[in-house]
Amino acid sequence: MSNHAELAKRLFLEGYNCSQAVFCAFCDVTGLEMGAAARMASSFGGGLGRLREVCGTVSGAALVLGMVRGYSDPKDYPAKKAHYALVQEFARRFREANGSIVCRELLRGTGATAGGAPEARTAEYYSKRPCPNLAYSAAEILDEMLEL
Repeated sequence: MSNHAELAKRLFLEGYNCSQAVFCAFCDVTGLEMGAAARMASSFGGGLGRLREVCGTVSGAALVLGMVRGYSDPKDYPAKKAHYALVQEFARRFREANGSIVCRELLRGTGATAGGAPEARTAEYYSKRPCPNLAYSAAEILDEMLEL
């Protein structure tokens, strides 16, 4: 097993958003440069721009799955079907491990709100957020699914 899960958790703790943490942890697999990967995933943090929708770690994982196992021909319906099944399997595993794939549900009871500016990354912030562990979980599931 690779160190993607530990790296994803560390990247979140360094200040990357949840989606960036997972997507950037797999730069060795996707072949993307870290800065480009961080920019690509930057909109998905906080459940899509802090809207608290689909968890950013799930979105980051979906980006990895697209880069590694995605399709490019819009008329290749078997490839499209297979890819969507792969993403759905990831979501099933993540939901099973963490209870939900929805940011606001995962953050219930933490005082996190939708919208507004990102919160300062303080010790108090990290003490009440499951996000570093969710990044770890998403990367661990990706490794299992990609057999890395």
